[in-house]
Amino acid sequence: MKLIPIEAGNFKLDGGAMFGVVPKSLWSKTNPADSNNMIDIAARCLLIENGNRLTLIDNGMGNKQSDKFFGYYYPWGDYNLDDSLKNAGYHKDDITDVFLTHLHFDHCGGSIQWNKNRTGYEPAFKKAKYWSNLRHWKWATEPNRREQASFLKENILPMEESGQLHFVKDPVQDFSEAKELDFGIFFADGHTEKQMIPHIQYKEKTIVFMADLLPTAGHLPLPFVMGYDTRPLLTMPEKEKFLNAAADNKYYLFLEHDAHNQIITVKHTEKGVRLDQVFTFNELFN
Repeated sequence: MKLIPIEAGNFKLDGGAMFGVVPKSLWSKTNPADSNNMIDIAARCLLIENGNRLTLIDNGMGNKQSDKFFGYYYPWGDYNLDDSLKNAGYHKDDITDVFLTHLHFDHCGGSIQWNKNRTGYEPAFKKAKYWSNLRHWKWATEPNRREQASFLKENILPMEESGQLHFVKDPVQDFSEAKELDFGIFFADGHTEKQMIPHIQYKEKTIVFMADLLPTAGHLPLPFVMGYDTRPLLTMPEKEKFLNAAADNKYYLFLEHDAHNQIITVKHTEKGVRLDQVFTFNELFN
């Protein structure tokens, strides 16, 4: 097995929205804001090469939306999905599986692209299976009013229409092995229904792709919960359970949205679970 970080592009989000009820005087210590109150955000994906299978976990916003749409998110930097795959020695057509932690546009927008004549949409990964779970799919395709702006039909429905959509087995508990894939999954419901958090065994380490359960290292304290979460009072016990396990078992937390910290470990302290060490992927594995 081989793991490769794939940078799909950087953008910015409102710091207040990213930290909910937490005062700016606290969250700005770890996530400083610009003059518009925007903080740096990454769309850091993960490629898993295992035998003949090449799995991409999440794929960023994509590039098919309007300039007006992208103007809300202040794109910055030079990263994009196609170039990052190319730099790793791959092409979209090499991908066999696209695993989507959840279907918010900043996690799955790269799944679908315009067709050649820009008359409609088609899967960007033509040979891949797209993986979600049935309960989250229903949640995303019949969205509540709070999340409907995050579940864009053009990002989601073409997966099913193409026949490339597949579901992992519905969980009967909050952690299960995805026998269809190469990792275990922690299911979390605070951010959105049945968000999937992959746990990957790699070189005698457990790498956990954090998605929106822990967007940045600055979100470690339990009350530091995004305003985007649909059930913030559920996020906190989910975070607490996970972070205790992460500290006990020395998990390496791969941060999808932290533009400045790729991988962290955590430890128990008198104030709860807090940051221990920060690594780049290359420091750990090269």
